Amino acid sequence: MGQCGQAKQYLSLLGKPLIWHALNTLCSVQRVAHVFVVLAPQDECWPASEFEAISGKLTVLWCGGETRAITVSNGLAAIYGGSGGEASSSEHHDADHDWVLVHDAARPNVTVEQVNRLIDAVINTETGGILAIPVADTLKRASDGGVPKIAATVAREHLWQAQTPQMFRQRMLAEALAFAPNVTDEASAIEALGLSPLLVEGDVTNFKVTYQRDLELAELILRERSLETI
Repeated sequence: MGQCGQAKQYLSLLGKPLIWHALNTLCSVQRVAHVFVVLAPQDECWPASEFEAISGKLTVLWCGGETRAITVSNGLAAIYGGSGGEASSSEHHDADHDWVLVHDAARPNVTVEQVNRLIDAVINTETGGILAIPVADTLKRASDGGVPKIAATVAREHLWQAQTPQMFRQRMLAEALAFAPNVTDEASAIEALGLSPLLVEGDVTNFKVTYQRDLELAELILRERSLETI
């Protein structure tokens, strides 16, 4: 696949592009009305034929940016036209209050149950929330420069590791990202508005594929799940 094979989201996982697994799961969640995948305009590697089975619920938006925050902002603008747009075509539909779930393409092991757990926990809140897991390991802060040495031990109490999906009202999320465009996740933008999103306990299997060994572990997990459904 050349350069396409080197792009993380297109790495092969059980014979499918890595991104396929998350998108297939999201499209399987009945309460998710539609799924949008936001790609860079110059992305020539999108394997459209792999998604024919879920194409009725999936739309590709070619407006990705240089950062995650820009990509999400561009995606929201494309979906809602900046002020409702096509998503608010019904006079009885308040698109500002639509719930939007943002998920990492590199988290292929998310499950329908995890997404539904997030929706159930967040649907009646005003601030939204995210999947996350409590930090179990002892954390060390490294010293600056040179060979890394322990500078301090960080208490793990009350610390959670953020995951995705992250779920917020679309208007609130768009405004938060405009206010705090340099964040690394959507919850941080909401926090910048002075709000406190809900933490919904997720699962350690919903990890982000970063290294080759992560891809191998993701494959083991997906294979085990497929055996459980036989």
